[in-house]
Amino acid sequence: MRNASASSLESTPRPVVAIGNEYGPDVVFAVHSHRRAQLMYASSGVITVNTASGSWVVPPERAVWVPPDTEHSVHMSGKVRMRSLYITAQAASAKGLPQACCVVEASPLLQALLEVAIDLPLHYAPLGRASRVMQLLLDEVNVMEVQPLNAPMPKDPELARICLALLQAPGPDASIDRLAAQLAMSRSSFTRHFRSETGMSFGRWLQQARFLHALRQIASGSQVTQAALDAGYSSASAFTAAFRQVLGHAPSRYFSGEDLPRRGTHKAGF
Repeated sequence: MRNASASSLESTPRPVVAIGNEYGPDVVFAVHSHRRAQLMYASSGVITVNTASGSWVVPPERAVWVPPDTEHSVHMSGKVRMRSLYITAQAASAKGLPQACCVVEASPLLQALLEVAIDLPLHYAPLGRASRVMQLLLDEVNVMEVQPLNAPMPKDPELARICLALLQAPGPDASIDRLAAQLAMSRSSFTRHFRSETGMSFGRWLQQARFLHALRQIASGSQVTQAALDAGYSSASAFTAAFRQVLGHAPSRYFSGEDLPRRGTHKAGF
């Protein structure tokens, strides 16, 4: 079903339904939730999903999983062509699908199935072809590899405020000493507190925040060099090296729209 709202799907008597929508740059959906789980995939543009526990950035060929009843906001960078799958809590649980937000790699099969699914009626026959397409989609979602395209958010309000500001503008001058001073902490206390709140070191978290910020900027039309420097990288080549490690290609080629050879299955990382 194309150009439909999520609210129209909540009462649909099928466990899995799909819709397709297109959005202009900088469209924002304020904090909301669905009774169904949602898988969002964009063949163009970049999606950012924010929750109280983290921020997930989704470039093309990736998708983001949002569990049922999860409060989240969505921000589009660039023109976004989105396909969304909505799955009842019962169906998601029966398949053992994730209970927390995550970004997954969208295989060619998953992408093709989503294009088929958005043209199927909402009230498809329970035992027909459409039902088999939806079940195959669930199977494909279940085997997708999780990608490290998120930055966890701390629960501490003051630290969360600092992290949110860094996600929006990481810049080159973020330092442990400066941030520790803002919280009236010693350097060692800040590093322990940050790891306790986020599960990772501040240096690793900042590295991810910079990478995610640069991704959004490129999708919004910035040149690679400018996006890298604005995000706090020392050079465009440093960002390109990180981009190749995570997404397998140089950023200029990745966002060019051309078909890219896919990498073999592996565990991605920063």
